[in-house]
Amino acid sequence: MPATLLTALSEARDDAAPLVTVGDDTLTREELVGAAAAVADRISGAERVAIDARADVKTVVAVVGCLLAGVAAVPVPPDSGGRELQHILADSGAELWLGDPRPGLPIPSVPIDPSRRSATVRPEPPADAPALIVYTSGTTGAPKGVVLPRRAIAASVDGLARAWDWTPGDRLVHGLPLFHVHGLVLGVLGALRIGSPLVHTVRPTPDRYAAAQGTLYFGVPTVWSRVCAEPAAARALSSARLLVSGSAPLPVPVFEDLVALTGSAPIERYGMSETVITISTRVDGERRPGWVGLPLDGVRTRLRTESGELAPHDGETLGQLEIAGPTLFSGYLNNPVKTAETMTPDGWFRTGDIAVVDRGGFHRIVGRESVDMIKSGGYRIGAGEVEHALLAHPGVREAAVVGEPDADLGQRIVAYVVGDNPDTTAIIDFVAASLSVHKRPREVRVVDSLPRNEMGKVQKKALLAD
Repeated sequence: MPATLLTALSEARDDAAPLVTVGDDTLTREELVGAAAAVADRISGAERVAIDARADVKTVVAVVGCLLAGVAAVPVPPDSGGRELQHILADSGAELWLGDPRPGLPIPSVPIDPSRRSATVRPEPPADAPALIVYTSGTTGAPKGVVLPRRAIAASVDGLARAWDWTPGDRLVHGLPLFHVHGLVLGVLGALRIGSPLVHTVRPTPDRYAAAQGTLYFGVPTVWSRVCAEPAAARALSSARLLVSGSAPLPVPVFEDLVALTGSAPIERYGMSETVITISTRVDGERRPGWVGLPLDGVRTRLRTESGELAPHDGETLGQLEIAGPTLFSGYLNNPVKTAETMTPDGWFRTGDIAVVDRGGFHRIVGRESVDMIKSGGYRIGAGEVEHALLAHPGVREAAVVGEPDADLGQRIVAYVVGDNPDTTAIIDFVAASLSVHKRPREVRVVDSLPRNEMGKVQKKALLAD
């Protein structure tokens, strides 16, 4: 095979050793290449295809098949409700569904059989060709398709490899979902570019992490909180080289518990679907609780005050974080207006996050510019999308969704609704059936009215202050 984005697949290796393990299923390098090439044969000529992104070896085969064929992969959360699924399929223009058939699919299904093989070899697509279209919730409305080119994935993974000394000698372990940047781009494509064997535990439970015997572990704060709650499992990770936390801020008590139980301070890093990973602490550098470290090689960051001036890097002044570099997305699919809104005239991406940077370049993420982006259990959830689902319920007249602090999830989704004696349990089930299950409210509070300003906008800070 020619050299590819997934470098490990093009290099001669011990093909008897498993390269990918998901649950009880394993694939060697040769088996993965052959199975993915068979998928590439079947989808060749398509522009975009959707993937039923379950925690299954079939998802890995499907994604790699798309990359070999130069077809943009659209990973779909396996718990997507009907409305969310239809939006993703329609907005992406996906021509095929890779996975088992689902009722009501408007496009043909292509089942994935990891035992199939092909020897077809294809040229490497251009570096700017779309690799993935990842759907991410905005603060309002339906999810947006983030177009990630091949060069963005390569640049981020290579930067992390240098920051973490990530090598083929590592054994990567995680149990994160395979439809977003953390679990799929870092946790699968990163391993296949670096060449480190991957063990996906299907679910990121403390006992499965403890049994996996990895050198490099990925988790979100919720995972690490649960690991620390089981000291025996946490101590079993003391032989690991690195424990990496991301997708949401790691609470300082969890950071300190990991140090006490494993003898190693966790690595924290920062990124978004639109930027992949851009900032991280280093394997040989300081690991400061509450701080995410330094920009990766080739990445530049800056802060802007509310007045638009550049903010000083003094460790105290808050600013809107902007990022430039090779890891940036190509834009939002079918949404040039939104893409333009997020880019500065000189080509920097407006992250929407508030941060501080100290004199040494260390970054601390303070929070979102808007209260409408909720991070719960490692997921980024747009309040507006949940509100739209709530308002479709016949018993709900008005709705506002906020994220409240939660020791386990980071934030839990809380919905305030106005209606005529609505059944709160039924409302939660209604949202879970319409959207992904992880987007359901954990609590519904019935109120007589929502606080609004003179323009009619709900004042969510007032709800959070109650």
